[in-house]
Amino acid sequence: MTPEQRVLRAKLAANTRWSKTADRSAATAPARAAFNDRWERQVDPDQKLDPAERAKRAENAKTAHYSRMALRSSIRRARRKAA
Repeated sequence: MTPEQRVLRAKLAANTRWSKTADRSAATAPARAAFNDRWERQVDPDQKLDPAERAKRAENAKTAHYSRMALRSSIRRARRKAA
């Protein structure tokens, strides 16, 4: 199977799945919860902080991560443009 065919097969599977899902938010809730738990474990692995403080710090860690990615992407785009 070619890479293009694999892409088409994946699109078909995704669209079929979502066409049968009544509540998309509920379907993706476990994944979102696991994603957010990752940041909380990163900032407070021993769970010593107050839950509200842990949530604030987790949000800051997530924002820093995406800001770091955006900066790196911007630098790479500028280098490619200059080359």
